Amino acid sequence: MMLVNLLGLALIGLIIWWFWLYKAESQPVSDGQVKILVKDGSYQPAKLTLKAGTPITLVFQREDASPCAELVVFPSLELSETLPLGKSVRIQLPRLDKGNYPFHCQMQMYRGEITVV
Repeated sequence: MMLVNLLGLALIGLIIWWFWLYKAESQPVSDGQVKILVKDGSYQPAKLTLKAGTPITLVFQREDASPCAELVVFPSLELSETLPLGKSVRIQLPRLDKGNYPFHCQMQMYRGEITVV
């Protein structure tokens, strides 16, 4: 019984770390285009940094068959796009002002962020 409780606590800790505490390293964007792989329950890379006023094109490649991965939403930009399995989808974003621009799937299980400096 004690082992079951310990395994349950470890699983709860892993869930808390994955959904709330894990912070991916930010990848700088210099050429105006980034390929984002949708795979294994995450966006890779999930954190992007670019300079204000720089145009950017995000190329999403969905390899995860999960229904949650089917849609990417940019709430602060009022933008969403369907991501078909196995195909690349290009999303051109407008020139962004300084700030943070989160993006996620419709259930917010896949999460990413663009930081504009």
